[in-house]
Amino acid sequence: MSRKRFGRILAMLLTLTMLLSMLPAMAAGTQAADSVYRNGNIYTVDEDFSKATALAIQGDRLVYVGDEAGVEAYIGANTKVVDLGGKTVIPGLVEGHMHVTGLGSSLMNLDCFWKPKQTILDLVKAAAEKAEPGQWIQGRGWMNTVWENTDYPTKEELDAVAPNNPVFLTRACGHMGWANSKAIELAGITKDTPNPQGGEYLKNASGELLGCMTDTAMSPIRSLIPDLTLEQQREALLKAQDQLFSYGLTSAMDAGNSVQVYEDVFGPLYESGALKLRVYGMISHTAADNETAAYLKAHPIDNDNYTPLYNNHLSLRCVKMFADGSLGARSAAMLEPYSDREGHIGDYRYDQEQVNEIVKVAYDAGYQVSTHCIGDGANHQIINAYEAAIKANPREDHRLRIEHFQIVALDDIDRAIALGILPSMQTTHATSDMLVAEDRVGPERIKGAYAWRTIIDKGSIIPNGSDAPVELVNPYHGLYAAVTRKNRLGSPDGGWHMEEAMTREEALRSFTNWSSYAEFNEDIKGSLEVGKLADFVVTDRDVMTCPEQDIKDTQALLTVSGGEVVYQKDTSVPTIMWNGLPLTFNSELIVEPGKIYVPLNDVINGISAEKRADGASMLVTLDGKSIKLPVKTVDGVDYVAVRALFEGLGRNVTWYGDSRCVSIGWLK
Repeated sequence: MSRKRFGRILAMLLTLTMLLSMLPAMAAGTQAADSVYRNGNIYTVDEDFSKATALAIQGDRLVYVGDEAGVEAYIGANTKVVDLGGKTVIPGLVEGHMHVTGLGSSLMNLDCFWKPKQTILDLVKAAAEKAEPGQWIQGRGWMNTVWENTDYPTKEELDAVAPNNPVFLTRACGHMGWANSKAIELAGITKDTPNPQGGEYLKNASGELLGCMTDTAMSPIRSLIPDLTLEQQREALLKAQDQLFSYGLTSAMDAGNSVQVYEDVFGPLYESGALKLRVYGMISHTAADNETAAYLKAHPIDNDNYTPLYNNHLSLRCVKMFADGSLGARSAAMLEPYSDREGHIGDYRYDQEQVNEIVKVAYDAGYQVSTHCIGDGANHQIINAYEAAIKANPREDHRLRIEHFQIVALDDIDRAIALGILPSMQTTHATSDMLVAEDRVGPERIKGAYAWRTIIDKGSIIPNGSDAPVELVNPYHGLYAAVTRKNRLGSPDGGWHMEEAMTREEALRSFTNWSSYAEFNEDIKGSLEVGKLADFVVTDRDVMTCPEQDIKDTQALLTVSGGEVVYQKDTSVPTIMWNGLPLTFNSELIVEPGKIYVPLNDVINGISAEKRADGASMLVTLDGKSIKLPVKTVDGVDYVAVRALFEGLGRNVTWYGDSRCVSIGWLK
């Protein structure tokens, strides 16, 4: 070989070596990942609450969680590499208690959530003007405790705006309904109709029907409302999925549906690939439901070998029942009478013997049992039933659940934890119910209410959720409530019974691995570890370190389920967050370097402020504070600068550039 040819070959080899050195080195035996996310601020939420900067994914699983140097081995020629740019990543959030189909259905009816009474009546009036005679008008979310007059509403108020259509509006808690006379007449309910077991027809001082009814007393009206078609139910379910993914929720516990709904509504959507949300389903069961009892006996659960359906997307190993109603409706079952209603102890759905039998049937068939209990009487009754089932048929890992576990006698808290019963709680319930809770139960019983710190310190965990559509499904509201014990308005100062607050780590665990454990799925999700599902969310702020008042405004930038991007935030228009909710505008925002202008009238209406012209300026007043602002007029619309407006009203204004989100908080 000539020296010249040898030189050319040597040069080629050197060039090839140099090119290969520029490619990521693949460790021996390591396969290239499908995707890699690197340069992140990643909370794994593993046992040590460790942090990482990079993730590698093959298929739907994590194959690497660690640092930048280690992830290089997983980058191949076809690997999708995402530079997170330092953004925060947390595990895909696990909604520990909600009604998935209920949320979807509510999105197809009138949205009454915490709206003023007059606004709700206006919505009903507008719907009645469009409806055919006799067509049902439905809605959900009214909350009398936030109205100026906190009395329960009347049928006459609905009659005035919708005399020709039956109207039924469900209270936010889901345990009281508000009906007009048309709906009540169609159901055959009169002032002489006896209260059913587990429900009540409320009456006014004259003994006439008020128009409100609780729990099982709603059944005669509900039975008349036409069911959604299968197509409508599937549409509603996909609407709910979209909303959950937009918050970074990749899994949800669905608190009660029939087996038929899971088969006919969920099943086809999973088979088509349209439904990607992971659902832990609960099979609804009642004392009179012989069909479900027969199903449970015919389909026992092998707890040691259970595998979720549709590639880890649907679990059906839990049975759901109700023991009582809600505190706001005074239908929660209490051991002693309510402090604010003499002689009234609420509504027990069943007696102890009935409860024991329902629990026994499900438990003996291997199912996890989950029971709605609000009052200390209901909790006591269910703990008795669980204890009897466990003693009669001991099971090593039963994970029996009590949903809500709100008002509990201190001795029963100890008893539940000793029995291994999981208290599934919803932190936003405390910050909603605090408006009435102490009035309902008094200063002594409140000591066992919403007692998160007490429960955790005694050795239990708390799966967390929203109970949507009872509360908004936004999990960051739940994280915020857990650590601040305040509502979205920042009340009360200092937090409500702050001695029962969670730490930020506990709050995040409650929406990740604690909720996963409560559904027997902690081995596949709830933390970012090798071998687990690649479910995670990229957020616009670090919920572990950001100002606590900004936690509630957190925005999901990217949601990944099983390695697939299922949601990406549109940041083309800035988001203005006010009291944990985005303000809406009828005209486009104006964005200039360093400034955002919002339509004056829209923002005034959105924050319930007042305005009046002051020469060429506008004087805006809110909560006793006023600010004079210059006005920019564009195409006939008046605009004001966001920062000048809110800082002038005594609020904090924080800009989160990754989401183009403005968080408006309170000055300390």
